[in-house]
Amino acid sequence: YFATGCFWGAERRFWQMEGVVETSVGYMGGIRPNPSYEQVCTGVTGHAEMVKVVFDPSKVSYLRLLQEFWTMHDPTSLNQQGGDIGTQYRSAMFYENDEQRVLFEAARDRAVELWGPAIVTEIVPVETFWMGEEYHQDFFAKNPNQGYCNAVVAPKMAKVRAKFTEFLR
Repeated sequence: YFATGCFWGAERRFWQMEGVVETSVGYMGGIRPNPSYEQVCTGVTGHAEMVKVVFDPSKVSYLRLLQEFWTMHDPTSLNQQGGDIGTQYRSAMFYENDEQRVLFEAARDRAVELWGPAIVTEIVPVETFWMGEEYHQDFFAKNPNQGYCNAVVAPKMAKVRAKFTEFLR
C-alpha cells in the first residue's frame, strides 16, 4: 500500500510495471469508516489517497516496487505533491508485517542518498483499506484527456517511461 499524492497517476505508474497484476485506489490512515472522496478531500478524515498494489514476486520484486515509489513523487514534501495540498496527499507506505516494515525502512534509508535527509514519508502499519469510488479506478486510462491528467499525470508518466522502459509492460 503506497501513498504518493494524487492516486490517479500513482495507480497508472504501478499498473504499467511488468509483474503488477492488480491495482486499486482508495483511502487509508484516517479516522472515518468508509470515507468518500469528497470527505477525504476536506482533510478532516485524516486518510491518504493511496494505491493497493498486488504483484507477482517472480516477475517484480519489492525492491523494484520501492524504487518506483521513491522516484514517482517528492518524499520531502510534507502533505503536498505539486499543487495538490493536504494530508490526503502525504507520502506514506503501509506495511502488513515486520518483514515489510524492515524492507520499507531500508528503502527509505537508501532513498536518503537521492533525496537527502529531509524525507517525511510515513512508514506505518496497514489499517483498513477503503476502496475508492469506481470512477477513480484506472482513472488515467479512462480519462487521458482530462485536464489534470494532461497537465500533471501525463508528464510524470513520460518521465517514468523514459527512465524505466525495461520494467514496463
